Amino acid sequence: MVISLQQQVAEKLGRLSGYPDYSLFLCNSGAEANENALKLASFTNKRSKVLAYRHAFHGRTSGTVACTDNPSIVAPFNAVHQVEFIDRYDLDATRKALQTGDVSAVIIEGIQGVGGIFTPGTVFLQELSSLCRQNGTFLILDEIQSGYGRSGKFFAHQFAGIMPDIITVAKGMGNGFPVGGVLISPEFKPWHGMLGTTFGGNHLACAAAKAVLDVIEEEKLVENAATVGEYLSTKSRTLKGLAETRGMGLMIGLEFEFDIAQLRKELLFTHHIFTGYSGKNTLRLLPPLGISNKDADRLIDSLETILS
Repeated sequence: MVISLQQQVAEKLGRLSGYPDYSLFLCNSGAEANENALKLASFTNKRSKVLAYRHAFHGRTSGTVACTDNPSIVAPFNAVHQVEFIDRYDLDATRKALQTGDVSAVIIEGIQGVGGIFTPGTVFLQELSSLCRQNGTFLILDEIQSGYGRSGKFFAHQFAGIMPDIITVAKGMGNGFPVGGVLISPEFKPWHGMLGTTFGGNHLACAAAKAVLDVIEEEKLVENAATVGEYLSTKSRTLKGLAETRGMGLMIGLEFEFDIAQLRKELLFTHHIFTGYSGKNTLRLLPPLGISNKDADRLIDSLETILS
């Protein structure tokens, strides 16, 4: 049964994201969204093999962990899905794997988050989309961390101008409240019981999801992420010991030439700024989408003080 709040969330998400003709399946988390995306693909083309990329992170359930190549998170075990891992954004290896004709879906992050803020790039995503269509494989874009405006567009893959078959969302969708979703191309023909969830789409989750979309639209947070993100990325490039700045919008990785453990500690306990990390050398920045240039200056000034 579809409740009115579910319909309101689906319609507003479709309009703001640029996918008004995609269906929305509501669930509880990003891992559950990716699980359902994998099932949807397999149910439709009757294949079981999944293609994933190394250093990605797609969730903590058995199916999503199977598609996650990150030794610091995943204990090795035989998973339900037959998964083939490809080196990050290796187009030749991807083409070869898809030409076997037995791959149900390719799952890829819009921007690799835990893996260090690496972007697939326009050329790679466009070619990947084309290869998937040529070989009857569904393209799943995991936008759980990179979606909902964080990249400076509603979804990070939109920089490449592609339209995936399935898009998964969570995290920012409820601004801290547990809610996830799967955006599904109209090419799929759903049947009753195809996907399932226990608490997904409940009234409170839908109220939270709708409130988030209202604020994103009213406060122009996607546009703000683009402008402040560019400002922050540009200023960061002058930092001492910085090897590389990566990312889009307010999803930024600052890779340094040294172990950043002490740097993060000083940022937190001396300057009261919390940051994420990836590996030993990369600061992972995912600030609120409403931050200002002044907030960005505070981070850069604090880093300059520590690094000096």
